[in-house]
Amino acid sequence: MKVQEHAVAGVFVPDTRLAAEATEFVRDAAGDLIYHHSRRVYWFGSLQGRNRRLSFDPELLYIGAMFHDLGLGEEFRGSGRRFEVDGADEARRFLQSRGVPEDSIRRVWTSIALHTTPGIPEFMEPEVALVTAGVEYDVLGIGYADITEESRAEIVALHPRPQFKRRILEAFTEGIAPRPATTFGNVKADVLQHFVPGFTRGDFVEIIQNSPWPE
Repeated sequence: MKVQEHAVAGVFVPDTRLAAEATEFVRDAAGDLIYHHSRRVYWFGSLQGRNRRLSFDPELLYIGAMFHDLGLGEEFRGSGRRFEVDGADEARRFLQSRGVPEDSIRRVWTSIALHTTPGIPEFMEPEVALVTAGVEYDVLGIGYADITEESRAEIVALHPRPQFKRRILEAFTEGIAPRPATTFGNVKADVLQHFVPGFTRGDFVEIIQNSPWPE
C-alpha cells in the first residue's frame, strides 16, 4: 500500500483509490463540520490504536471514521432509524459497489453502528474499537492526555474545530430531533433532553411495568 508523501502526527491516510473515493464522497455529502470531525476521528483513532498496540487496517478505519456521522444528514431524518444505522448502511452500499469483501464491510458497518454505544466496541475488532476511540477523543475528550499536545495541534491545524462543542451539538439535535424514539437507551437522548423542548425520554422501567403481560 502506498502512502501520502507527508504524515500528520506520524499518521498517513491510506493512499488507495478506495480511501480517495471515500474522501470525495464524504466531502460532497457532508458540510465542513462533519468532514473535518470525521477526518480528525481517523487520526485520533489511529494514534489511540498505536497507544493500545492494536494491529488494525488503516483503510477500514478510515472508511468507518469518514462515514460514521453521515446518517445525521437531512436525507436520512425521516428514516425512523438510528442515525448510526443509516450511516453504516451508506458505508455498506459504498463498499459493496466497489467489490470490498463482506468481512471488511461487516467491520466498517459495525464500527459505525456502535460508535455511540459505550462499553462494547472496545472489546471488538480493532477497527470497531478505534472508530469509537476516535469519536470519544474528539467529541468527549476521553483519553485526552493519551495524545501529545504536539500531535493534537498538528491534527487540528489540518482540520480545525472552531466552536466545535456548540456546532456538533447543533448537528446532533438537527439530525435526531425528527426521530426522537431512536434515542431510547442511548446517549443521544441527552442531546434532545437539553435542546428540544417537551422531549420526554423513554423509560425502560415504565415500559416493563406497562407491558401487556399480566405479571
